Amino acid sequence: MLFRTKPAGRHAAPSRARWWRRWFRPLVATDDGMSTAEYAIGTIAAAAFAALLYSVVTGDSVVAALTGLVQQALTASF
Repeated sequence: MLFRTKPAGRHAAPSRARWWRRWFRPLVATDDGMSTAEYAIGTIAAAAFAALLYSVVTGDSVVAALTGLVQQALTASF
């Protein structure tokens, strides 16, 4: 006779030692209202980063560097 193993995965019977997970997880895992706050903070951070990037890219030194780089690439001899 082959050894019988306990079923694994979701078909396995719950262990008696893990009863607290079923009780404790809903208390910890509730995210009521969290997704809205996270989206708001992410949107504000993205807008602030975009404003900072725009101010850096439109600065005189960056525009001059990019213009020089494009002119050098167009006048390069092969």
